[in-house]
Amino acid sequence: MHLLIGIILVAAVVTLFLMQSPSSTRPSSTARFVQRPLNRSFAYLSNGLMFRRDANGTVQQLHSPFVEDAIRRQEKAASRHGWKEGTTFGVRAGGGMRNFDPAKEKPFLSSSLAFDHNGDLLYFLKDDTVGGLFRLEQASGKELRLILKQRLDLADITLSPDGEKIAVSSTQPNATTNIALLDSDGDNYREVTGGDTLDSNPAWVPDDPNALLFQSIGLARNQDGYIVAHGNASIQMLDMASRSVTPILEDRDTDYLKPRVAPNGDLLFIRRPFEQPSYGYSDSALDTVLLPFRLLRALFHYLNFFSLMYSRKPLTSADNPAQQADVKEILLQGKRVDAEKALREGGKVHGIPSLVPANWELVAKTRYGDVQVLANHVCDFDVFDDGTIIYSNGQAVFSVHHDGTQGLVFSGELVAQVVAG
Repeated sequence: MHLLIGIILVAAVVTLFLMQSPSSTRPSSTARFVQRPLNRSFAYLSNGLMFRRDANGTVQQLHSPFVEDAIRRQEKAASRHGWKEGTTFGVRAGGGMRNFDPAKEKPFLSSSLAFDHNGDLLYFLKDDTVGGLFRLEQASGKELRLILKQRLDLADITLSPDGEKIAVSSTQPNATTNIALLDSDGDNYREVTGGDTLDSNPAWVPDDPNALLFQSIGLARNQDGYIVAHGNASIQMLDMASRSVTPILEDRDTDYLKPRVAPNGDLLFIRRPFEQPSYGYSDSALDTVLLPFRLLRALFHYLNFFSLMYSRKPLTSADNPAQQADVKEILLQGKRVDAEKALREGGKVHGIPSLVPANWELVAKTRYGDVQVLANHVCDFDVFDDGTIIYSNGQAVFSVHHDGTQGLVFSGELVAQVVAG
């Protein structure tokens, strides 16, 4: 009997120890929702457009003087080349008609925002041909051009704790993405990672100027060099002094996204299940069935090009408008999301429809290994200097406070990225 009682006591102690173990995960389902105003300024991206919300809750769209000048140049070019409409000069090599209306050209869109210590806003703008990194001074309202290059494609702007360096992700022509560094004035650009990977979302470690966290995804290519699959997202740490990379979080069944270091030293990140890309027998059969139709479509466009070139008439009576991307499909953390389906079938955060499922979690991990889920339905987040967190579920922005309570900041529009001011 005494032996049985002893076994029960030992089992109880072990169970209590496991419940208090640093590796345990405390769910956020018990987080309280309170109506607490967020008296902090921040910026966000919506459909590639830049917005800033001040501490009083006033929202204004930010306009780039560079983009406004580019639009004026496009309008002048359209007036000079307007006579080419309907002539052979307006025929594209692909068989369609060239577009001389600047309003129909792809506009300059922003891919990333970041604040520096002075409150200046850094942002990257690009169109189909050129990309530029700019600084908007808060005091003067003047826009400074840091970098402007053909085919430049940067994202994930992050400033070092001392404000002297900028870390970004840079997309290459071969579809890989590397982490790059540059000085705060735009000089001394250099790439610090490489390989057949997608390296993105760099994050500085405040107490180690040589340490840089980043998100990494491996790519798989076929014998012709085309990307056929990608692996799960892991969090790595680059030691810029030794040029060595150390894995911090990786699991073949899990994506770990967007690392950030909180003021208290916690590692913040988004965690979601990794969906293994598959190409099965049904996909192969569908491609086989559609192959003749795809060949006929290619032949039609080939003949249509010659008809437009020599007779100035298409093979069809209908116009040939430029193809537009499906506005229902958006890209969130590297994954394409059907916005209409998500809003119709997805979950909600405190009554606000979410574009991402509940298993997209905002997680905090301490230096001792303690793990806590702070919020669900998270597609992006950032942290203020006092530790307050803001996050987006795609349709609204919420705040997470020190006591674990959450609050709604605003709702009603697509929010792809949030940046704490």
